[in-house]
Amino acid sequence: MAVPQRRTSRWKRDSRRAHIKLKTPGLSVCTNCRVLILPHRVCPHCGYYKGVAVIETSDY
Repeated sequence: MAVPQRRTSRWKRDSRRAHIKLKTPGLSVCTNCRVLILPHRVCPHCGYYKGVAVIETSDY
């Protein structure tokens, strides 16, 4: 069984993990109120989806 000869340094360990990070979500603009929202979701601000009123909200 293979055993490492030396301990892996912090630099080597962190360089290997450099691509492991959280990504920012891709946001789209609501066609009704121009607020940034997650794509393919009803706008929580105005309640519209693709220009059609889906839910009623008290904000708008």
